[in-house]
Amino acid sequence: MNFPTTGLVFDPEIIRRFDVSGPRYTSYPTADRFVEAFGAEAARLWLDQRNIGGITRPLSLYFHIPFCNTICYYCACNKIITKDHGRSAKYLKYLAREAALQSERLDGPHEVFQLHWGGGTPTFLSHDEMRSLMAVTRQHFTLVPGGEFSIEVDPRKVDDATVALLGELGFNRMSIGVQDFDAVVQRAVNRIQSEEETRSVIHSARAHGFKSISIDLIYGLPRQTLDGFERTLERVLVMDPDRLSIYNYAHLPSLFKPQRRIAETDIPSPDAKLGILALAIRKLTDAGYVFIGMDHFAKPDDELAIAQRQGRLHRNFQGYSTHADCDMLAFGISSISKVGPAYFQNVKTLDEYYDRLDAHVIPVFRGIELNADDILRRAIIQALMCHFELSIESIESAHLIDFGKYFAAELEDLREMQDAGLVKVEREWITVLPPGRMLVRVISMVFDRYLRADRERKRYSKVI
Repeated sequence: MNFPTTGLVFDPEIIRRFDVSGPRYTSYPTADRFVEAFGAEAARLWLDQRNIGGITRPLSLYFHIPFCNTICYYCACNKIITKDHGRSAKYLKYLAREAALQSERLDGPHEVFQLHWGGGTPTFLSHDEMRSLMAVTRQHFTLVPGGEFSIEVDPRKVDDATVALLGELGFNRMSIGVQDFDAVVQRAVNRIQSEEETRSVIHSARAHGFKSISIDLIYGLPRQTLDGFERTLERVLVMDPDRLSIYNYAHLPSLFKPQRRIAETDIPSPDAKLGILALAIRKLTDAGYVFIGMDHFAKPDDELAIAQRQGRLHRNFQGYSTHADCDMLAFGISSISKVGPAYFQNVKTLDEYYDRLDAHVIPVFRGIELNADDILRRAIIQALMCHFELSIESIESAHLIDFGKYFAAELEDLREMQDAGLVKVEREWITVLPPGRMLVRVISMVFDRYLRADRERKRYSKVI
């Protein structure tokens, strides 16, 4: 069942052979490697470091809005199910405190090139709450004209007036959760969402000047079938989104309690999942979308596709990005910041979050300061994940190593993948070949020192 796509070959036998559990590499080292010895004081010191030597790296901001009206059984996000806006009103007050605490540590113009509201459901917030949060943001930071300002939207709770407000506040990109339009699947995951609701939000976004619209789908959901997902894809393609993400549903009920409401017998078999993924790849590439990496597709003229062609694509906690040089400041429970060679994550519960901020302490509970080896391996994994190739010479020059000696064990591990046609290893380049692009996470894992140390992969979802 091989079929060529733009820079991609889908080979089920190869995928079955190499598909293992592994991280998504929105960071390296991954968040499960963060340590609690890195706390609020270490985070404060790294924020202060930006003031030394006049560092002027642009900023990316992330605000985590954890509230949802209803629960989707598949969801693995850190969320709070409620209809009480008193809870969100209090949360916003504390977000403002955290923004003040972090921004006061920074020198310079505080210029922001990227902003993202994620969740949970950011559109849970009332119009006044949205205005309040954006006012707080602009009080402490400068949103650069032409920046990328995005928000995750639940079409079931958004009307034209809300979309108009989002445009007025400065948002110009929108990510819309769909998952599947099949009514049987929607009932199985407790997310009833009509095609008309979704189409209406997209129409409003276009009318109010949004530059990019992305739709999220999930394959492997309970009761999902090849025919049903094909109908979903056909409906989505008519809506003409700029980007699509086709995520793999990872059933981990021991970690995520809502998934316990999903009957394992309703989940498609591994072969059925592969068939659905193959269908999605064919439909999207036939429609002209470019495979960006992992589970992301974009139109050829989309900024992500352009950045990939120009070698500027980057990967961070917001997924694929066009800005590689940003420090990321993240606000709210469980959110993760990146400042220089350090990552740090906030506490995960509201009570802890409020207690820390009441004490005027940045609400960080764990993090990591990268050493030279981490930075080297992060550069390699970024190159493979974003560009499907690695210049060995550039790595040697930037990090002052002999690549062959430093990574002798890793190069040996790549032999099996090279023999299978996933990668080509040459003196100056490592190239991920079209059959290996769907498995780029597995290839990247070869260079993960932490995985090599413990070989413990059970904590991750399957790659495919």
